[in-house]
Amino acid sequence: MSEATTAPAARKPKPGAWAPITEARLLPVSTVGTDDPRVGRALDLIAREAELLDHKDYTEWEKLYLDEALYIIPIDPDTTDFANTLNMVYDDATMRRMRVTRMTEGYAIAAVDSARTVRTVSRVVPSDVTDDVVQLRVGQTLIAYKRGRHDIWAANVDYIVRLGESAMSDRILQKVIRLINGNDEVPAAGFLL
Repeated sequence: MSEATTAPAARKPKPGAWAPITEARLLPVSTVGTDDPRVGRALDLIAREAELLDHKDYTEWEKLYLDEALYIIPIDPDTTDFANTLNMVYDDATMRRMRVTRMTEGYAIAAVDSARTVRTVSRVVPSDVTDDVVQLRVGQTLIAYKRGRHDIWAANVDYIVRLGESAMSDRILQKVIRLINGNDEVPAAGFLL
């Protein structure tokens, strides 16, 4: 069979050529755009969350989550089975409360000397949108400054937001932070991502 008749799927990419990184996870895209008011409400909540975290207002941050919500940082960025794989963080309501207590009451040395942070949320892709729930994938860059040093954290973040009666009653049902270097050695973070 000549090269001209070989199917593109049968060819291996040349070294250095573009190849999909995420093979294990299906990345659906909704037909609903980012200009949809439901998506706008979810984005407002995500922006509010980022601001609360940057200002270290962990008590108010915790209120953005439903009691049944999960806050997850998996080690494997492609996993979808969080309960049966190793995670850096797998917080339910009890674990989030304990984390906030450590961050606000001086029990953790990282909280006493925590970094100043700025989060940027971008590349918003709605994956599923209904009148009750909005699922979004976003890109997040976090710059942390501490003791004259800047650290950069980058992640693909999956949100599930439950819409309430009004925008102020919208809450996060799940947040999955897929660090781009999650498979590598990740330095300790004295802040929430």
